[in-house]
Amino acid sequence: MATDSISMLNDVLQKDEGALLQTWIDSQVNSPTFRPDRTSRQELSELSRRFLALLREAVKAGDPDVMGPRWLGVRQMLDELSVSRAQQGFSPSETATFVFSLKQPLFERLQNVAGSGVDALARLWPANLVLDRLGLYTTEVFQRGREQVIIRQQQEMMELSTPVVTLWDGVLALPLIGTLDSARTQVVMENLLQRIVDSGASIAIIDITGVPTVDTVTAQHLLKTVAAARLMGADCIISGIRPQIAQTIVHLGVDLGTVVTKATLADAFKIAMKTLGLTIQKIQAAPRRRDDSAADTRQSDDRREA
Repeated sequence: MATDSISMLNDVLQKDEGALLQTWIDSQVNSPTFRPDRTSRQELSELSRRFLALLREAVKAGDPDVMGPRWLGVRQMLDELSVSRAQQGFSPSETATFVFSLKQPLFERLQNVAGSGVDALARLWPANLVLDRLGLYTTEVFQRGREQVIIRQQQEMMELSTPVVTLWDGVLALPLIGTLDSARTQVVMENLLQRIVDSGASIAIIDITGVPTVDTVTAQHLLKTVAAARLMGADCIISGIRPQIAQTIVHLGVDLGTVVTKATLADAFKIAMKTLGLTIQKIQAAPRRRDDSAADTRQSDDRREA
């Protein structure tokens, strides 16, 4: 019976593909799920024409298994469609509707071939399952594509949230904001080590002012970063140690060893400058000369006379 249903599907696609395509395109454009802001009628028409052509080639062999080799072209086309729509911001239902919207115009033509009655519905059932499986396939691919987009965005956010800046020649600063987990620690470590290599810095300040809480795992991640920097020839200073964080570290029994810690980034920068043998001195305002004072007085008198 499955072969009979696929055979009827093949006949419809071979004899009435042009009219079916036009009806299907009109149905999609007039559907509430149509997104003219993200896809044009011309683009939708091209996708629909391509899908029907691949579907016609797939059903020629009479195999209803959409995961079989005969259906490779159809699956590849749906892969491209689903991933593209995931990146464009379509929903899973909007993506699957591309396949499911073909049901009504297609089965109207299949019913004309199969006739009416219970036997006719049974004969059409395998063709219905083919479209259902293809629709579900687009949803599965869409979900994988959306997960890839989310993972890429997370990686980009981690890179943006871990900038390494140069405070002075030989002094780097790494301000951390948010939770420091294993994945982010790896990004932090790679960025910091690469900048140490590129700049030849001997001191790196890791500022945790923006880290909300420090637990045992976070402390271990910090120590790993410090150890890796030392192997590259740079000493680390941890700044942003607030009273709550200090109490938490003591309560957890975390041993920071010989790591220098400071309350603020400014204090850590002073230590770094001292380590480099440099000092920061406030410049006193130079005394004003008598000639300058006399000139100011003359200008004031001129304005009053005017």
